[in-house]
Amino acid sequence: MTLHSNNSSRMEMMHFTKDNGSEASTRAAEEVGCGQPQLTKPNGKPVANHCSIVMGGINNNPSLTFNDGVRSIDYVLVWESGRNDATTPEAYEQRRIFEQNLEHDGLQLEREEPEGLYGLNFVKIHVPVDVLRDYSEILKLRMPMKDGSQLRKSGRTNAILNAALYISKFSAVKTSNFIDRVEATWDKFISKIRVDPELFPERRHRLTAIYSKDKEYLFDTTSECFWTPSIRSRIVQFILDRKKFSKPGDDFAFGINRLISNCTYSAAYPLHDGDLKTPGSMRYLLYTEWAAVSKCLKYQPLDYVKDYFGVKIGLYFAWLGFYTHMLIPASLVGLICFIYSAATVYSNKPSEDICNYNSTIKMCPQCDYFCEFWDLKATCLQSRITYLFDNSTTVFFAIFMSFWAACFLELWKRYSAEMTHRWDLTGFDVYEEHPRPQYLARLAHVKRRQLNVVTGENEPMVPFWRMRLPATLMSFSVVALLVLLALATVLGVVLYRMSLLGAAVLRHNDNVLITYSPIMFTTATAACINLCFIFLFNYIYQYLAEWLTEKELLRTQTEFDDSLTLKIYLLQFVNYYASIFYIAFFKGKIIGRPGEYIRFFGHRQEECAPGGCLLELSIQLAIIMVGKQFINTIVEMMMPYLLSWWNIIRTIGRKRQLKSPLQWVKDFKLVDFPNMGLFPEYLEMILQYGFVTIFVAAFPLAPLFALINNVLEMRLDARKFLTCFRRPVPQRVTDIGVWYRILDSIGKLSVITNGFIIAFTSEFIPRLVYAFTHGSLEQYVNNTLADFNITVLEHPPLNSTYGGTMCSFPGYWDYKNGKDYAHSTWYWHIIGARLAFVVVFENVVALGTIIVKWAIPDMSGELRDRIRREAYVINSYILEETRARSQAGRDSQGDTTEPNWNHIASLSGSDFDLAAHGDQEDLAELRERAAAARPPPDPAGPPVDPAGPPPAPV
Repeated sequence: MTLHSNNSSRMEMMHFTKDNGSEASTRAAEEVGCGQPQLTKPNGKPVANHCSIVMGGINNNPSLTFNDGVRSIDYVLVWESGRNDATTPEAYEQRRIFEQNLEHDGLQLEREEPEGLYGLNFVKIHVPVDVLRDYSEILKLRMPMKDGSQLRKSGRTNAILNAALYISKFSAVKTSNFIDRVEATWDKFISKIRVDPELFPERRHRLTAIYSKDKEYLFDTTSECFWTPSIRSRIVQFILDRKKFSKPGDDFAFGINRLISNCTYSAAYPLHDGDLKTPGSMRYLLYTEWAAVSKCLKYQPLDYVKDYFGVKIGLYFAWLGFYTHMLIPASLVGLICFIYSAATVYSNKPSEDICNYNSTIKMCPQCDYFCEFWDLKATCLQSRITYLFDNSTTVFFAIFMSFWAACFLELWKRYSAEMTHRWDLTGFDVYEEHPRPQYLARLAHVKRRQLNVVTGENEPMVPFWRMRLPATLMSFSVVALLVLLALATVLGVVLYRMSLLGAAVLRHNDNVLITYSPIMFTTATAACINLCFIFLFNYIYQYLAEWLTEKELLRTQTEFDDSLTLKIYLLQFVNYYASIFYIAFFKGKIIGRPGEYIRFFGHRQEECAPGGCLLELSIQLAIIMVGKQFINTIVEMMMPYLLSWWNIIRTIGRKRQLKSPLQWVKDFKLVDFPNMGLFPEYLEMILQYGFVTIFVAAFPLAPLFALINNVLEMRLDARKFLTCFRRPVPQRVTDIGVWYRILDSIGKLSVITNGFIIAFTSEFIPRLVYAFTHGSLEQYVNNTLADFNITVLEHPPLNSTYGGTMCSFPGYWDYKNGKDYAHSTWYWHIIGARLAFVVVFENVVALGTIIVKWAIPDMSGELRDRIRREAYVINSYILEETRARSQAGRDSQGDTTEPNWNHIASLSGSDFDLAAHGDQEDLAELRERAAAARPPPDPAGPPVDPAGPPPAPV
């Protein structure tokens, strides 16, 4: 039976996966796949296709191969003969044993010490095909099946495809000329920002299956890009992480990371596929067409990013691009709200009343001894600025952003499902991931084993009382201590603000803004000090979090990364947001009144300005959010260059230069991809997401600043990965991991915080209640002030020139008798209205988000049907190929017995897969099981079709 179909079947396969309109799929699929003859342009030049671009670097760069010019360099190890730690007898012995073990495992090594490189020794590693086959099966890699043999002209397979093609024709219904013109105009606009199909040809979707050596005839192993450089480097890394470098006895004497930390080797890395200045490599193509800031408005070539860096980094850029696109409507709405506020600022009655305030009664002093009675009119500018962030649009924007957050998460799940399917990750189980070598080494002496129900292997079981519980308690205790340390820092900043308000230096300053607005001055300076502490503690938190996570004995790298992420994010959450929560919910809420101030360490607590603390909250948000983004961008771009410069100086000295045209020498000068991987990138964006959602009611311009930052951040990150870091080893993931749960938690928290900010921090509710009661905001400012006799002041200002007997204080107070004051009835009305608003706001928004989540399914119906169709096609094809090869084998042996394949077709999904892949049992046993399980036909019923039922889709 032939394994190839005609061209029509091949064209059917091209249309099998419909363009989903995402950044990864925006063009028509290329017609030339891997392993097929390459087409040529009219001028004779070959037409670029996905495979030729992926493998272009190896074909065009001789330094990416061994000296024979045939075998590719899949990995490089480097050690320095001029370094004392690397030239000890123990280091030589460790390298000898380690490299010998690599060769015993099938890897091919080529050692070289080029002249003029100051003692640098390079060990080049090549993975032969036999090793690729073995480890592709061990790692359960999904590999592309043969292109021509997937779709045969057999009834069932083509019936499904023909049905799919027939349904797709309904999308081409005739429309009006006007709609056609609108669509043409829109397509013309979109083509300007889409990826150039000439530079990045669309990767035609190939059906894939988990690789099996026994069923290699199903896979297109002869294709040039069947085992891509990313797959090769991943297999080498898997081997390097697990090979021992000493004689038996030391359970931890394994892995390339341990050798690098001991200075036995200096570096280990896969190679970039070319230079940044020389065309012909994917690195150059990505650098010029993706990482360039001038391309910041174009879509990202995500398929090529995934092929070059791996799924994990590709998924990060897919998420970052999706998040940035979702910020566009939020930025527009926030900007419109801000413009409306700016246009109506002079028509705001309360702020105009403050600016025109002519009362003879001055405001009570804001601190003891040194603060003078002051005029409310002095806060005119402050009240107008406050109105920009505290008006009726604040409530609308807070509700909008709550729905936006829900839509963002639901749409991301939908988009992520598309990318997961597109990148052949559907069905990937994290429990199939191999244990971390550090985990196995620490459990080497544990005798108790347990069966992994997914892999079927016996693995060591972590003793709960002796190892798991102590590590968990220690981790929890240290994290709690660090959280308290962050809170203590916030407390220190609060004390700084309190003490600065009473400082005499502010009262003798010639600057009017400082003298009459000490609260604004202290807020700005305290925010800057807090920002410095934030960056200082970041490094301490990161080091301790890594150490604690290593002690927790987590089995896989995914579990390790998730635990580390939760720890650091919790610490960073407190570090970044504690001061903001203090201003939003605690500052000025329990300060007391003149004559009975509630003191903290002998100091009066900070008071809010007459218009509330919302302006101070906005200042704190702006300084920390914008300052964090600015500093992080500078650090992220400068630090790799500084590390690279220091690495070269440490290796060869300050006055020497390391020059060579060889790619493996150029990559040595780059910085190793950090152990934390993408964690700093995700953390920066998730913290930004918190600013955009949790406190958006106080700062409606936050989405706009985030959008501007992310448009540049996306390209700067791409540039950093391509120019500053060595090529990372690809990792396989199915989603963004624990970050999604963090985003979901932030979205739920944002509903609560925004409700309380509007109710208790802003003046929206008092204004609303007053307007509802009086019909307008006339005399609203006077209603918010209470007059106190200056004789009740505990520490009146020294040398005061104020001759009045009364002073005004923000709040709702009534005079009782003597020095006794109490909250007025109006105060309790306001408190009741605020609590009622919180309840209504929370429930309305919560109900809306539930409706949004219900209305947007996690996976589109089209994608679900596509996955089912592909599973059916793959299983049908595997069954037919297995039957054809079995029949051919029997014909060659003279056996003419026809097997009952109808029984195989009636097997369950798991048994069908076992039969198709030949695992555990042979086909004869499965046929006997199926025949025994199949009920006998009813004699009175309809006749049974001798051909049997068609195979059931899996």
